[in-house]
Amino acid sequence: MTAQPIRSPVRIIGIDPGLRRTGWGVIETEGNRLVYIGCGSVEPPDNLPLASRLLAIHEGLAAVLGDYRPVEAAVEQTFVNKDGVATLKLGQARGVAMLAPAMFGISVAEYAPNQVKKTVVGAGHAEKNQIQVMLKILLPKAEPPSADAADALAVAITHAHHRQSTALRLKVASL
Repeated sequence: MTAQPIRSPVRIIGIDPGLRRTGWGVIETEGNRLVYIGCGSVEPPDNLPLASRLLAIHEGLAAVLGDYRPVEAAVEQTFVNKDGVATLKLGQARGVAMLAPAMFGISVAEYAPNQVKKTVVGAGHAEKNQIQVMLKILLPKAEPPSADAADALAVAITHAHHRQSTALRLKVASL
C-alpha cells in the first residue's frame, strides 16, 4: 500500500476592488476544507485626488500581502453599469488590486460577480445578505466588518473552489 501525498494548505487572498473601500479576505484551503484567516478593507479618505486614493489602495493591499503572505489571489471583475465614468474609475481600482499581488509574484485569477454569488450561495443573482449568511456557514469564525470584506471572502472561496480549473485554463492558454 502506498502512502497518500500530504496536501499542504494553500493561502488565498480575495479582493473586492473599490475606490471608497477595497475589501480583502484571506482564507486557507486544504482539499475541501476552508479556514478563515483574516479580512478587512482599505479605505482611502474620500477627499484625496484619484491618484492618491489609488496609491493608498496599493499601499494598504501591499501591507496585507506582506502580513498574510498568500500564495494565490483572486479579484472580482468589474460590474459595468450605466455610468461610464464610474465604471472607468472602478476599473482603475481593480487594476491596482491586480497589480499589488502581481508585484509580490502571486498569480491573480478573476471571477465575475455572478460566478462568485453562484459559487457561494448557489444562485448567480443572490443578494448581499445571502452571501453573508453563507459565509457564516462556510467560515464560522469570520466576522467581516463590512460588506466589502464579506465580498472579498466570497471571492477567495470562489477561487478555492475553482482554482484547479483556472490553473488548467491558464496553462492551456499559454500553449
